[in-house]
Amino acid sequence: MSTAALITLCRSGGFQVRRRGLLTFKLLQDEKRLVVLYHTTTGDRRSSRFDVDGGGRITPWDSFGIWDNRIDEPILLPPSIKYGKPIPNVSLGKVGCVTQIGQRRENEDRFNIGMLTDNVMYFAVYDGHGGTAAADFCDKYMAKYIVKCLSQEEDLEIVLTKAFYETDKEFARQVHLSKNAIKFNSLSKSAGIMNLNAASFLASGTTATVALLRDSIELVVASVGDSRAILCRKGNHKRLTEDHTPERKDERERIKKCGGFVSWNSLGQPHVNGRLAMTRSIGDLALKSVGVIAEPETRRVKLQHGDDAFLVLTTDGINFIMNSQEICDHISQCHDPIEAAQVIVEQALQYGAEDNSTVVVVPFGAWGKHKNSGISFSFSRSFVSSGRWA
Repeated sequence: MSTAALITLCRSGGFQVRRRGLLTFKLLQDEKRLVVLYHTTTGDRRSSRFDVDGGGRITPWDSFGIWDNRIDEPILLPPSIKYGKPIPNVSLGKVGCVTQIGQRRENEDRFNIGMLTDNVMYFAVYDGHGGTAAADFCDKYMAKYIVKCLSQEEDLEIVLTKAFYETDKEFARQVHLSKNAIKFNSLSKSAGIMNLNAASFLASGTTATVALLRDSIELVVASVGDSRAILCRKGNHKRLTEDHTPERKDERERIKKCGGFVSWNSLGQPHVNGRLAMTRSIGDLALKSVGVIAEPETRRVKLQHGDDAFLVLTTDGINFIMNSQEICDHISQCHDPIEAAQVIVEQALQYGAEDNSTVVVVPFGAWGKHKNSGISFSFSRSFVSSGRWA
């Protein structure tokens, strides 16, 4: 589509404006994004995205290749012109985020969303283990390292890989500084407490699943551990991450080459050196020498807003009890992402989840377009229901 044709399409909205309607454009600075407003003369009904002529006729934007019948967001003109097709704004205010402690004593999950630059958004979930130190560190500093890397690199996959390395490296540095401080203060009354904290830092680690969205169309996901990113396209789930566990042959072989070993517990779950259920993470400093790495696997997707309904990030408190298609089906039944996030964690609890559960739901152009009548079966949940994992 040519630039001229696109501008004409955006101006007209694809519909016949009423005779007395006066179309004016007003540029608003809303988070440094361009917004188009329509006004009508006195006496006309005020128009909206789905009722451009004020006549009360609601029409989805299938002519634009976009369908969003419940979330009203403007079209971003600069990215639309750049990519040659209308691109709806993705608003942080519409993102649903919920975390639930489950039946644990402490919630070690963390999540974060934000606007890092004029055109890059950030979504992340972290599932800590061995304490909250590593998850808290990622929650506080990961975005800062991403912003730093964005100033030096355009490729978002490289940006995320560097940011993961930097975050892991700085966490290790902070832990070593704490250990040195303990040595110099070993005679103080608080030395015993400090030693306990240092030991917990050495054992602390976290998964990290981070998504960057540029211009509301270029989506890049990076992940270590077993938290997940799922894209719902045409009502079907599309996994954007793969779990890093000893069950994967390539991961298991790396652990063995580095001098580590994999053992299985009584439930048949494999662990690195009998301690860690994942092969990649941020933190877990005591296992770095046996092949537990912070290098993320990355995935790049160009969004199709006419087909893509949402992105969902989840921790294993949800993944263990609900399969990916089931998650998508439940979210698709909800009115908005905020409701959807709450429904997912409540559904996980109802199904028997005991672990911390965290979900982030990011809506795209096809929100509400695709619904599946049935809910898919979760094989893992059948074990919980039978009491095997109780």
